[in-house]
Amino acid sequence: MAGGDDVTPAGGDAKTGGPRRLSHNELEMARQYSETSARIDNAMEKKKAGKKPTAAEATADLKKEMEMWEHKVSVEELESKLKTSVANGLTVADHKERLERDGPNMLSPPKVKPWWYKLLMQFVNFFAILLEVAAVMSFIGYGLDRSAPDNLYLGVVLTIVVVVTALFTFFQEFKSEKTMEKFANFLPPKSVVRRGGSSSQVDAASLVVGDVIEVKLGDKIPADIRLVENAKLKVDNSSLTGESEPQKRTVECTDDNPLETKNVAFFGTLAVDGTAVGVVVNTGDRTVFGRIAGLAAGSDATATTLQLEIHRFVIIISAVAIALGLIFLIVGFVKGTEAISNLIFVIGIIVANVPEGLLATVTVSLTLTAKRMAKKNVLVKKLECVETLGSTTTICSDKTGTLTQNRMTIVHAVTDMTIHTTKTATQEATFDFDSPTFKNLFMLACVCAKAKFDSTDMAENPDKSIDDRQVNGDASEAGILKFAEKLSSVMPIREKNAQVATIPFNSANKFMVTINKDSTRSDGGLRVCMKGAPERVLDRCSTIMMEGESRPMSDADKATINERLQTLMEGGERVLGFAQMSLDATEYPAGFEFDTENPNFPLEGLTFVGLLALLDPPRESVPSSIKTCQSAGVQVIMVTGDHPATAKSIAKQVNIIHDPTAEDVAKERGVAVSDVDPTTVKAIVVPGSQIRDLDESDWDRVLGHEQIVFARTSPQQKLIIVENCQRLAKIVAVTDDGVNDSPALKKANIGVAMGIAGSDVSKEAADMILLDDNFSSIVSGIEEGRLIFDNLKKSIAYTLSSNIPEISPFLAFILTGIPQPLTTVLILCIDLGTDMLPAISLAYEKAESDIMLRDPRNAAVDRLVTRRLISFSYLQIGITQAAAGFMVYLIVFQDYGIASSLLPGLDTERYYAARDEAERRWLYTSLERPLGESTDRQWFDRTADSDLSPFFDGAQGVIDQQTAEVFGDLLPGADANNRPTNAEFNNMIKIINSLTGRVPCRAYECDSADGTSVLTNQPACFSQAGPVFLTGINTQAINPEAGQCFELWSREQQSRVLRRAQTAFFISIIEVQWADVLICKTRYLSLFQQGFFSNLVLNLGLLEETLLGALLVYVPFINDPFGTEPLNVAHWLPALPFVVIIFTYDEVRKFLLRQGKTKGNKFGLWLYDNTYW
Repeated sequence: MAGGDDVTPAGGDAKTGGPRRLSHNELEMARQYSETSARIDNAMEKKKAGKKPTAAEATADLKKEMEMWEHKVSVEELESKLKTSVANGLTVADHKERLERDGPNMLSPPKVKPWWYKLLMQFVNFFAILLEVAAVMSFIGYGLDRSAPDNLYLGVVLTIVVVVTALFTFFQEFKSEKTMEKFANFLPPKSVVRRGGSSSQVDAASLVVGDVIEVKLGDKIPADIRLVENAKLKVDNSSLTGESEPQKRTVECTDDNPLETKNVAFFGTLAVDGTAVGVVVNTGDRTVFGRIAGLAAGSDATATTLQLEIHRFVIIISAVAIALGLIFLIVGFVKGTEAISNLIFVIGIIVANVPEGLLATVTVSLTLTAKRMAKKNVLVKKLECVETLGSTTTICSDKTGTLTQNRMTIVHAVTDMTIHTTKTATQEATFDFDSPTFKNLFMLACVCAKAKFDSTDMAENPDKSIDDRQVNGDASEAGILKFAEKLSSVMPIREKNAQVATIPFNSANKFMVTINKDSTRSDGGLRVCMKGAPERVLDRCSTIMMEGESRPMSDADKATINERLQTLMEGGERVLGFAQMSLDATEYPAGFEFDTENPNFPLEGLTFVGLLALLDPPRESVPSSIKTCQSAGVQVIMVTGDHPATAKSIAKQVNIIHDPTAEDVAKERGVAVSDVDPTTVKAIVVPGSQIRDLDESDWDRVLGHEQIVFARTSPQQKLIIVENCQRLAKIVAVTDDGVNDSPALKKANIGVAMGIAGSDVSKEAADMILLDDNFSSIVSGIEEGRLIFDNLKKSIAYTLSSNIPEISPFLAFILTGIPQPLTTVLILCIDLGTDMLPAISLAYEKAESDIMLRDPRNAAVDRLVTRRLISFSYLQIGITQAAAGFMVYLIVFQDYGIASSLLPGLDTERYYAARDEAERRWLYTSLERPLGESTDRQWFDRTADSDLSPFFDGAQGVIDQQTAEVFGDLLPGADANNRPTNAEFNNMIKIINSLTGRVPCRAYECDSADGTSVLTNQPACFSQAGPVFLTGINTQAINPEAGQCFELWSREQQSRVLRRAQTAFFISIIEVQWADVLICKTRYLSLFQQGFFSNLVLNLGLLEETLLGALLVYVPFINDPFGTEPLNVAHWLPALPFVVIIFTYDEVRKFLLRQGKTKGNKFGLWLYDNTYW
């Protein structure tokens, strides 16, 4: 709150008396109004001080300040300058001319971005653009070569990914409420105007500057008007300022600031009492409301730290993807790779680099965190702000209602010169209720008051505790009422001692007086009861009550009372004095007419009864919460409108101050404050009166203290405090609840409003709302903010680690010519399928135990993605995962007969499992035995093997001339005896035998030279004329006679083996990601400390990625679209040792870095500095 602890309940609707909820555009107007008023005040102060505004300030002033002169001049001068008459108004001709010149009295509708624009923006972030380019390239590739439908499938999948991600993010971020609502409801349809010498009712839209209008109770002010006649007019300015309490208007100028003067009534406000006559000075968009509406509509949102971090991450990853894509595009062209193949590789590189599911993961994480914070009574209005709170280094907290209970409570009572305690959450009562003096004090507390419990609340909630009941009355009276009610029911006492007359409290007298019936008297006499500032009450007392009896008050008595008063006030308590006098029943009989304006009854010579001291006590959880903040490296600064003594007292109680201030040290040493060395003082209390005189060096000195309290501050000074904290590179969170606090809330890195005591304007300006007004909820918010940053780091570390095993297959293919170990489609299956739920599940991970023991992250150094995180994900875990993938890939080829040594260069010509008919070839390999390990391989192709050329040039001995080399022309065929029928195929078998000197590993036969018999698996078949029939190619029968032999590989066999190897590589990534997601559960603690299976969603994620992988492998109709093949169970096993290696490595690394942090181990410290991500 801007002021002290006086809490006046929000005003209500003029008709119903209930609270009126401000609409969205009213709240936005109020926020801008408050900021504009603050700017004008600041500019006027500078002008008075002779300070020139900076160029930027001058420009802003031209745009934003409300330049008005009409409120400063006399009525006569106003009439002269506006050429109008208060008595007669404008002439009809003047009105017509001005209406044509200025236009109608209407507000222009604000411009808002349409929903389709917001949706379109989802398609132009870097990730989306990269995937869109990749999709277009895929479609181009398919258009150039329709024999490869995979390009079409890939293009469709990438398009779906982009569209689904964009729609998901759009619907998560889209807010149904409009930026500004229609303003038509602010314009009353009719107004009474004096025009041409007569009064008439006209359309409000026809009003012009100079029109004279009449305003009465219930009217909505149709334009900005300068009041020239006034009969107790009060206006409800809540639509503009947010202040629901009716504001008195006058004819005289009360402030140079046009927004603060009381002789102006503004467009859109409501007359709730009295009547007035005013001259129109502004209409339509030129009204204060219209100008502020324009500013509100044009205001830009500031990017949060998380938005900046994510944008930076997207730029980095996109740059890496584009750079790698271009590099390998160039390498491909240099190597002579055809354009379409090169294009597909570039697409693969881009897709492998881009974590397609990251943005969806971030959105889900933020939404989840917001829901989690709502359970902790923190309402998040802007999701990304959660992380900003986690980065907070300084909290500028209001006192009332945030650090304290916002509940004035009687904590001490003084009777018979003795200070007694009352029962509170932290102390027991020491007063004696049966004491005669205390009974009199209790009686005065009950009857000298006007506060009452809200009857509606009592009827609806009869069982509500006394402390929680709603009270109609100010905060101090509410505290007294609740204190008295706990001792004895107040209303029956008031009924027996009814008020006859009352002098309300006012700032001049500083006391309240009631004349009450006295139920203790049998003669029906009355009693004068007085309550107010102790010094004012004492001045009117001549006697004092001691043990129930009155005696003359001595100077010593007054000195003792003042000592007690000083003791209470030093504790920050608000003290009220109570006195009474019994009136003579004969002089003041029943029915006597008391004059409260000119009192006709005694107000001097009263009997002093005692004191009651009130305090807004700290919330029980706040001291420990502030200690938690301090241990987390977060400085808590109290910024309050209260008296410095009160602020300091509360600050000590809640641990904001726990060391002496310079004043304390000076008092203790008996020296002047100026003699205390400021560098030795850790705590400081700065009153608002000193703030305006502080220069930059002074601010550096003040904010250099560890423990800081600002007291008696204005809303403008709160803004200055925030700005200076930010100048020192602090991340500032501001908590406040007042109408005029929106400038500070908006300026802060994160504004936090109070949900209960906060004004609607402060809630609208804030990024977060504390639903229970409890500072401890901010601590929960800080922890959640740090947790979300931690968990996003973990999710990114997990997601990025699979980039290396996704990218390296493309690199290996391009650099070594091995058959491509992983396809682009399977990469998408990882990024959008198997990795998605585990990545999201890390958002559900609970905080590590040290999260609130760390200093706030340095936004300039501790980024979302750092060098250490890249090193961890790519060089430590990623490379290990890639090694697992290549291991399994090689094992599969080995198990199917192609040794690892034969893979380099195997696909250089793009023959292996080629899709293009013209590029398909037979592959033959040399083995030491059937089904054994191959030692050599070659393509049946003249270009690939120049030794084949002679066989295509002519017959070579018993081998006929060969004319076919393309796989499709060499299909074996089969007769009734399973003999191949294709002569070119049969001739190829003899050619391969001639080149390798080996017989087939499969069964073969031929007719004997005399044609009388069949030779089976006889080498003689190759030395005689005539064909050799490789029957094993059709029956799969093995040649049992073979030693060293050769094996033929059809295009289908090549494809099956490659798809199995690619499938095994894909499954290996899933397996090593098991270990990866587990080690990413913590950044510092051991997994044994955090718990292996403490995260249920993560457990489900592990199960989901495993089942999805198995589904893609073993469901037949899924195999072809995704390019997978069923795996032998044995091929799931080779990656498991790498799972153990990853887990063991990371546990050892974390153990050593913990040793470094806790025990100073040098290697551990080095590890912490270089691997703690």
